[in-house]
Amino acid sequence: MLNKKMFLFMFAFSMLVGAPMYSYAADVQTDVVTEEDIATEMDTVSADAVSAYNVEGSLFQQIVDLEQEKVLMELEKERAQLNLELDRLAAEKIKLHMEIEELSGRAEQQQKELENAQAKLEAEAARLEREKEALEAQTEELASRAAYSANNSYSSGEGEQPAVNFDKQYRLVNVIGVGSQLQAKIENLSTGQSKIIGVGKIVDGYIVQSISLDDGVVFSNGEETQTLNISINK
Repeated sequence: MLNKKMFLFMFAFSMLVGAPMYSYAADVQTDVVTEEDIATEMDTVSADAVSAYNVEGSLFQQIVDLEQEKVLMELEKERAQLNLELDRLAAEKIKLHMEIEELSGRAEQQQKELENAQAKLEAEAARLEREKEALEAQTEELASRAAYSANNSYSSGEGEQPAVNFDKQYRLVNVIGVGSQLQAKIENLSTGQSKIIGVGKIVDGYIVQSISLDDGVVFSNGEETQTLNISINK
């Protein structure tokens, strides 16, 4: 398309410039120059003009270069925008991961706090249970001392049979432990309640003198001794 336009341009230019020359030649040599010679000469001039035309540095080339630069700038702008979007997405991804890790850490911390609270409650419950058992033991010991005092007063004043008969009132369930750490489990036949006793404990005013697998449990109030043996359990 460019070559055709240039050809027409050069042809018109040659007509304007060459027409007086041809007219002058026709006046001088009317009998020599023919139409065929004119056509040939015009073709030669047009061909030379087309071949001599240099596109480099022309207005057309400048326009093409400007259009290419404009397209390249638009592409570069779009690429920069895409890079910004990618950076934003990467930052959002990092932020999301941090939030997930933070939530996970909070869940683990809450779980640990709940476990610690539960452990504290269990420890408190165990402590209260021990205090309860100690209080019950103290109550039993005080009751036994009171009974012991009453039995001593009764025995010294009347000389009758003791109020406590271990063989009729208690049953020796079993003897547990080893060596000097032996303990005995006895059951009150009237109430059905059981308790564990050791050497030195007071039961109904009697002190536990000894515990053995062969002899059972020996009780003493200082004046008399009673034995609760497994072989005679009821």
